[in-house]
Amino acid sequence: MARKQTLKVYRTPIGFHDAYVAAPSQKAALAAWGSDANLFARGMAELVTDEELSQEALANPGKVVRKLRGTAEEQFAALPPSAPITHNECSEKRTKAKPSSRSSRAKRTAQAAPKPPRPDRSPLDAAQKALDDANAQFEDARGQWAERQAELDRERRALEHDHDTKQAALQRELDRVKAAYEKAIRKWRG
Repeated sequence: MARKQTLKVYRTPIGFHDAYVAAPSQKAALAAWGSDANLFARGMAELVTDEELSQEALANPGKVVRKLRGTAEEQFAALPPSAPITHNECSEKRTKAKPSSRSSRAKRTAQAAPKPPRPDRSPLDAAQKALDDANAQFEDARGQWAERQAELDRERRALEHDHDTKQAALQRELDRVKAAYEKAIRKWRG
């Protein structure tokens, strides 16, 4: 027996609209919206629990239903204070003003946009300081190691010198004793 899928209604903002879809899962809703990104994880999509908002989407399962978010006046009122003109002012200016070129329109938009705050340099400075500190510690440790290595080399040379001196003395003693022994053996043999 086939299991009946329960539909849920999901919503995401798209421009001045909200896009609603009735789907069995978040994955199916993302597919209906045509999104490769997980909008739910980013906080850009949500489950709709309001029955009134869900009715149209539930009547058309799997299809995206777009609903305008507020009136045009409400949307213009919600713009930040730096917005140059309202909807009504725009209509009035369009009827009075002569057509403007694209470049002048782009300049006005660029001038109206506030400059973002200067990025914080402290993480970059901290990372550079950490790298410099690590390099300084390494150079210090390498210097200490080089000093220990030089001391060990001196000890090795002294050890080798002592060994060579003792070996030469012992070799002379061995040669002397050997010569005496051979002389005694020759004498004994007669």
